[in-house]
Amino acid sequence: MADGSQARIVEADRAAADAAREAKAEMLEQVKASGVTRPTTTAAKAKKATPAVAGKLGYKEFLVDVWVTNLNSVEFGFYKKSRNKAKSRQFTSDMDIFAEVIENGERTGLIGYREDLWKTATGMDKRLVFKLFNESLNWRATLDQMLGRSLQQTIGARGLPVTCFSVNVNNHDFVVYIERSANKWAFMPENFSFFFVDEGEPKFYRLRRALINLGGDYTLYDQKGDVVGYLDGKLFSFGKWRGRVRDDHADPKLLMVLQMFSAMLVFNRGCRKHVKALAREIAAGTLKPKLERQETDLYMNPRRVR
Repeated sequence: MADGSQARIVEADRAAADAAREAKAEMLEQVKASGVTRPTTTAAKAKKATPAVAGKLGYKEFLVDVWVTNLNSVEFGFYKKSRNKAKSRQFTSDMDIFAEVIENGERTGLIGYREDLWKTATGMDKRLVFKLFNESLNWRATLDQMLGRSLQQTIGARGLPVTCFSVNVNNHDFVVYIERSANKWAFMPENFSFFFVDEGEPKFYRLRRALINLGGDYTLYDQKGDVVGYLDGKLFSFGKWRGRVRDDHADPKLLMVLQMFSAMLVFNRGCRKHVKALAREIAAGTLKPKLERQETDLYMNPRRVR
């Protein structure tokens, strides 16, 4: 009896296998008749990989090189300073050129700061002002430390120093504001954010300092959170930042903002300490707040009655 049952089971298995083979053969016949071929595994992988390779983007690069001393060909001695001042009204008498911008192996920019405002002035008169010039010392951009905005944000963050800078770029109708985030835990990386308007469309960016950071490294993110650039600080070469921005984001305005930001990093800690000290003195009532006229102009209402 058992032998008979076993025979029936074997026979059923054979029938099922035959039916499956017939169905597979019929399907292959239909596919062959329709002219559709099944891609091989290698071809399928190549098809998936092709768009990524075809869409691979390059990077625009620049180098911001901060000089350790003033012994350079651009500014050396009183005569040199006077001649530079005559070339540009933006080159003030207290302007000190301290860095250069290198692109494609050539110097394309010079960065200076108002030395008296930073080193000599005190209290609310002390602030950081940068200016970017081209090789022939024609003005291209200005970075101003906004003490009013910085103090507002620092007081709102209950003493955590929040620095804010404005960047005025040549041939751009809008001022770009770079601001340190108050959303920061102790010993965690700092973030800066900014945006600029391009053909009526605002584009937002975030700069995040690396967690393990020895040379001043920052990663640039766009508004979608995608990595679109880097600022690579050189640990053993003081004051050098190599910037890389993806081609589809490498707008000249963005490159100039990043170049100014890189130069600001030399003074980053000093700016934080200055803003923190001012906030404490204002809270204690030992300092009367006031703003320099040039900074006040940046806050003026453009629709005011004149």
